[in-house]
Amino acid sequence: MRLKKGWEYDHVFRTGSRSKGELVRLLFVQAPDSCTRVGFAVGKRQGKAHVRNRGRRILREGVRRLLPWMKGPYWYVFSLRTAGLSAGSREVYYDMAKLLKGLGLLNDVWPGEKWDLEKDRSDN
Repeated sequence: MRLKKGWEYDHVFRTGSRSKGELVRLLFVQAPDSCTRVGFAVGKRQGKAHVRNRGRRILREGVRRLLPWMKGPYWYVFSLRTAGLSAGSREVYYDMAKLLKGLGLLNDVWPGEKWDLEKDRSDN
C-alpha cells in the first residue's frame, strides 16, 4: 500500500528513523495501523517535473522488486538524493537493497541483489 495523506508523511518525517545511502534516503517508522505502506519523495529543488517524475518511477520500480522481502509493519518513505537523479534503475535498486539490508529491514529469505530475478523465476 502507499502512503497518500499528508499527515502520514508528516508522521514519518517527524518521528521516523533516518538513514541514507549514496543515492537514496530512507525514513521509516513502526506502522501505527499494522500495515506496511510506502511513500516516495523527490524535492522541487532537484529538478523540473519530468526529472522528478523519472526519479519517482525509478524509486517505485526498486520498491516493487524489494517489497515482498521487506519487513513490516513499517511505514517507509524513500527519497532520491541529487546523485540518484542521474543514476539508472539498477544502481538505485542496488543502493536501496544495500540500505535496507544494512538496517535489517529485509527478511532472511531475500535472494540477494539479483536484478533479473523475475526472469529467472519464469525460466523454471
